[in-house]
Amino acid sequence: MTGVRGLAHANIRAPEAMIERLRRFYIDVVGLREGPRPAFRSGSRGHWLYAGETDVLHLTVAGPGDAVPTRTGHLNHLAFACTDLDVTRARLDASGLAYEVDGVDELGQVQLFLTDPSGLNIELNFSR
Repeated sequence: MTGVRGLAHANIRAPEAMIERLRRFYIDVVGLREGPRPAFRSGSRGHWLYAGETDVLHLTVAGPGDAVPTRTGHLNHLAFACTDLDVTRARLDASGLAYEVDGVDELGQVQLFLTDPSGLNIELNFSR
C-alpha cells in the first residue's frame, strides 16, 4: 500500500485538536497506515503510523500545560525514501494539496515537497 520505505521513526507532538488532521494527512496523502501501539506505550495518547512492518511516525497528543509550537519542535522537515512515484503523485493530485517537484539528476532522484497540516515541511524522495 505505501510507497514509503525509509525513516526509522519520528514523533510529532501536537495539540489534540490537530492530531486527527495530521493522521489523515499521513495516511491519505503520504500513504502510511495506522498500526498497533507498542504495549509499552499503551498509556500514551496518539497514533502509530507504519510503512510496511516498521513504525515510522508517532503522533502524540500534547498535554494541556505543554507549550507546543505550531511547527513541531526542533524539526525543520521530514524526508522519506519512497517508491511508486506515479501512484504518489496521483494520490497528491487527488488530495488537492499543492506540492513542488524537483529532479536531482546527479543523484538519480525526483523529489516532491509539500507541507503537513502542522506546517512541517515534507520531502518525498524517489530513485529513478
